[in-house]
Formats: sequence, structure tokens, C-alpha cells
Amino acid sequence: MQTEIDDMIKTDILIIGAGPVGLFTVFEAGLLKMKCHLIDALAQPGGQCSEIYPKKPIYDIPGFPEILAGELTDNLLEQCKQFTPGFTLGERADKIIQNNDKTFTITTNKGTKHNAPVIAIAGGLGSFEPRKPNLENISLYEENGVEYMIKDPEIYRNKKVVIAGGGDSALDWTIFLANINSKVTLVHRRNEFRGALDSVEKVRDLKNQNKINLITPAEIIELSGEKKLSSLKIKQEEQIHEIDTDYFIPLFGLSPKLGPISNWGLEIENNAIKVNTFDYQTNIPGIFAVGDINTYPGKLKLILCGFHETTLMCQSAFKILNPGKKNILKYTTVSGVEGFDGTKKTAPKSVIQAINE
Repeated sequence: MQTEIDDMIKTDILIIGAGPVGLFTVFEAGLLKMKCHLIDALAQPGGQCSEIYPKKPIYDIPGFPEILAGELTDNLLEQCKQFTPGFTLGERADKIIQNNDKTFTITTNKGTKHNAPVIAIAGGLGSFEPRKPNLENISLYEENGVEYMIKDPEIYRNKKVVIAGGGDSALDWTIFLANINSKVTLVHRRNEFRGALDSVEKVRDLKNQNKINLITPAEIIELSGEKKLSSLKIKQEEQIHEIDTDYFIPLFGLSPKLGPISNWGLEIENNAIKVNTFDYQTNIPGIFAVGDINTYPGKLKLILCGFHETTLMCQSAFKILNPGKKNILKYTTVSGVEGFDGTKKTAPKSVIQAINE
């Protein structure tokens, strides 16, 4: 069915998801003179890095021994702004139609229509919500002492905080908050932790130094407080402890869902989109999936892997947009980077001469 496209937002590559991989797609596409527009259900670019843990350090981005998730987002936005991407934020990609001219039309949940010959799904884990502990009155204290993610750790400075969980997030935030003078209690239902061994050792060291309170094996069984959380009860084997607290942060992970994308006719496996490993194209020609939302043999859900995937994806997108035209790979060190806004960055002549020799 052919849709009317005169009043739509038109672009070369329509990117579903404005997280790190989606933003880097803009840069790689821009090097090949392809224009991008991004759709994201969140109100700001950056995906989970901005929405869930902007202050959390990341250690496996090449060239950065340590970088905060929010800072990584800022750098990616700065890197791609020369290619003037468009954004539709606060709207979820809802429906897709393939037109007679082989382009795609995507409509958001708010009715905004977009048209492009190439779709790049970079939706991370998809839509997600935190896994909540089974506590009878927990909803009464949500945003009144109960938080499911840490956006600004400064609000916990010099406060009494109880964290529950045994994975990397629980360990990492316990370490971080202990270092900004929060009074932290970490509760886990087992003695063993699922997180990185180095983090486990740091947490145990903090306990031995009396900088945190570690209670295992144990679980939270009751929350109390009139209008705001003020205390909770912890069951440890046959004993019950009641402690005062300003915040309770259960970090049991996220429950990801593909949402409307699961109804687009794409091949799905284990809540992820199946792709090939040549260019990360799906079973529908012209629709690609990159980053955490895809799956293939040997898949690793790492940001740096998503950067690699989208780089190869853009090479195939170029062929779709420019049939019969050969793209000659040029190193940015030699060719420089010329943005759509007229700016151009080039290496010093001495560097270019040395490479050519």
C-alpha cells in the first residue's frame, strides 16, 4: 500500500533509538553523505546512558580509561552535530508500512510520520521497566524514598541509603555512594554476588573498613513511613532487623520488551532481532538492527560492538541509496570530515604526507 509522503519527515536513514549506537550511526552515515533522523521514546538523546545512569563510569570505550555515561552521550552529540541530524523525541515508533517505491513509512504513537529508504533499529534493550521487589506497599513510596535507578548521586550525599541486589549495578553504586559519604547498607539474598569479582572485593573491603553495612543472606520484607519512607525491615535467616533509611534502591535489573517493533514482521529470537553478520540486516531488506537490540551467533551486548555493527551497516545503506555507485573507503585521517553544516576538519599536511609516503 502506497502512503502519502508529502507531509512526512523525510530522510536517508531513519534511526529508531537515540542511544550511543544510534548517535554514532549519524556520524558514520554522515561520512558517506547520508542524512539521518532519530526517533526515541525518551525525552532526550542518550538512551539508558542519559536516562538511567548518566553519572555511572564506563571503562571499555576505546581511548577513554574512564568516561561517565552522560559524558559519552555529550561527546557523541558533539561528534555528530556537524551532520545536522533531526530528532523526534518523546515519541515511540509504533507502526511501519513499506511503500510501492520500497521506502518505509513509520508512524509514532503520537501520529508523527517519517519516510526513509533505510531503517536502522538501534533501540538498545527496547522499552523497559525496572523489576520491582514483591512488597505490598512499595508503590506508596515510589519517588518518596523508593527509587529504581540513580540519575543524580548527589541527592544521596550524607543520606542513609539501602541498596538491594547482587549484580554489577548494586555493587557499583554501593562503592560510588560510599565514596561520597552516604551511609550505605547493601542487602542481598545470597552470600555470593553475580557482579565483577573486582567489585565484590571492593565491597567486602568497604565492609571491613566499616564504610558500609553488608547484610547477607537477607531480604527486605517491609517498608514504613507516613508520607515518605523512613524505615524498613530486613529478614536475615531467622532474625528481623529494622533500620532507619532515607532511600531504598532495589537494583534487580530491567525487564526489556521490544514493544511495537515485535509486530513489524521481523524475525525475533529471545526478545531480540535476528540479523546477519555481514551488514546486520534483518529478514526484511532495507531494515537493519544494530546494538543491544539484535542477536546473532557470538553476539556481545557491548557499546563498542554496536559501534562496529553500525559502521558496517552504513556501508550497505550507501549501496541501497546509491545503486550502482561504488564507495571508496577513505580514512578520515587523510580525507578529513566535512559536515553538512559546511565545516571541515582535516589532519595537518605533515601527517597526511607521512601516511601517503
